[in-house]
Amino acid sequence: MKVLVIRFSSIGDIVLTTPVVRCLKMKYPQAEIHFLTKTAYGPMLSNNPYIDRIHYLSDDLDPVIEYLRKEKFDHVVDLHHNLRTMRVKKGLKVKSYSFPKLNFKKWMLVNLKMNLMPDKSIVERYFEAVRPLEVYNDGKGLDYFLPENKRITNTDIPMSHWGGFVGCVIGGSYNTKKLPVAQWKVFCEEVPYPVMLLGGPEDMHAGNEIAEIDRIKIYNSCGKFSLNESAELVKYARVIVSNDTGLMHIAAAFQKPIISLWGNTSPEIGMFPYYGYNNLNDRIAGQSVIMENKTIGCHPCSKLGYNRCPKGHFKCMNGLDMKAVSEHVQNFWVASLPKMAN
Repeated sequence: MKVLVIRFSSIGDIVLTTPVVRCLKMKYPQAEIHFLTKTAYGPMLSNNPYIDRIHYLSDDLDPVIEYLRKEKFDHVVDLHHNLRTMRVKKGLKVKSYSFPKLNFKKWMLVNLKMNLMPDKSIVERYFEAVRPLEVYNDGKGLDYFLPENKRITNTDIPMSHWGGFVGCVIGGSYNTKKLPVAQWKVFCEEVPYPVMLLGGPEDMHAGNEIAEIDRIKIYNSCGKFSLNESAELVKYARVIVSNDTGLMHIAAAFQKPIISLWGNTSPEIGMFPYYGYNNLNDRIAGQSVIMENKTIGCHPCSKLGYNRCPKGHFKCMNGLDMKAVSEHVQNFWVASLPKMAN
C-alpha cells in the first residue's frame, strides 16, 4: 500500500500532523508513507522515520500532479483541505480522505464570539480523516526528529545558560500573534533565570531590543540558528514561554512545560499545546498554562492574524500579566529540578 499525506504549511500545522503519520505507519508497517509539503518545511520532516519519501509543492501544480500520478498511490490523506489539495486529489483519482475544518464554527467564534468549537485539539480532527483506514490515535503526542549529523554543543550556547534557561519564543506569523517587546522586557526583568530568545532572522531586531536590559541574563538566538537548531534549543530549555507559533508545537513534541501567550487568536480553534491526551479544558498540571485575555469583547478577532490590531489598542497582548507568567515559569522550573535524596 502507498499513502500520500498532504500538508503544505506551516511549521506548527505540520508538527500537528505527525501523530497521524506515525499511527499510519504503525497500523500498516509495510506501507509506503509519502508526504507532500512546501520545500521550506522539508528539513523538519526529513528525519522522520515514519515517512518514506517527501514531495514538494511548486507554483505550477500540473507537473507536481503529473509526477505524483506515477507513484500510483492507493490513498491520499488530505490534512490541509483547500483548493490546491482538491486539485491534487482530483488529479490523482484515488480514494482520498479529508479532515473537518469547521470553518463556519471558526467564523462564529471570531465574528460573533459564539464558541461552537469542540473541546479538542486539531490533531483529533486530523484522525477523523484516517478513521476509514482504521487508524486511531495512540496518545503518544507529537513527533519532532532532530538530525544526528548536526547538533548544538555547549560552545554554541553562552556559559551563563549551560545550567538551564527559559526559552522565549518571540516570533510569530503575524504581528498580532506576537507579545510586544515592552511586555517581554517586563517578563525578563521579573523572571530570575537565564533567558534564551528564540525566533527567526525577522525577530533579531526585537530580540536585540529585549536583550539590552541584561546582556548576560538574556541571549538573543534569533536568526543565528536553523529551524532544526532552534528546535534543539527548545529541547534543551527547562521551560518554554511562547506566542502561538510553530516552536510552541515543537516544544509540545518534546513534552516541555509551556506557558502559551494568546493575542488575536484563540486556543479554542484547536491549536493549543498538545501532548497526546489533552483537550483544551484539561489543564495539565506541570505541563501547560494558557495565558489569554478574555476580559475584552473583541477577542478573538481572527483565526490567523493581522499586521496590526484592528482596534488600535492591542489589549489582548498588552493586558497579559507578565508577573503571573514569571510565577508560572518559576513553578515549572522548581518542578524540573532533580529531587533531593532524603
